[in-house]
Amino acid sequence: MDKEYLFALHDHIDGERIYLRHVLLKDAEDMHEYAKDEETTKFVFDRHESLEDTRKNIAKYFLSSPLGKYAIVLKETEKMIGTIDFRIEETHKKAELGYTVNKDYWGKGYATEAGKMLIQLGFEVFGLQRIFAFHDVRNPASGKVMEKMGLTYEGHYRTNRFVKGEFVDDKCYSIIKEDYFSE
Repeated sequence: MDKEYLFALHDHIDGERIYLRHVLLKDAEDMHEYAKDEETTKFVFDRHESLEDTRKNIAKYFLSSPLGKYAIVLKETEKMIGTIDFRIEETHKKAELGYTVNKDYWGKGYATEAGKMLIQLGFEVFGLQRIFAFHDVRNPASGKVMEKMGLTYEGHYRTNRFVKGEFVDDKCYSIIKEDYFSE
């Protein structure tokens, strides 16, 4: 698997209501809209204090190594409403999904649609064996999104991550190749 080449070939992925593309500096205002909100960022990253913070975050995290990191963009309005990451570990043929969506767009199925697009890419293009995702146990809504993506609950990981100055417990969900192709 040539991960970088395959990501480069799939830098724009069309869905039904959204498309995925690289995050760009021009997305700063749309990203800041949700990155400044404590409710949206509570379980994932530190809230951005200013638009400049958001621009710096885009440059440091998304532009410095863009492969596998996508903006979630509404087709109808061209508004960037969130991001989704697809972190592939080639040796073990597995990938981790991670996402953040503007709270104004929660409950509309956009994260589910984006996740399903990357799950399809992972199994059908990258030839992965396993795709998984974690969510903070205090955020059960994210677990429901993972189930809608087709992932199955695997277990509870105690003090799995250090986020915002504290260790947090996570729940893990996954889907394996055999389950994906049997659907």
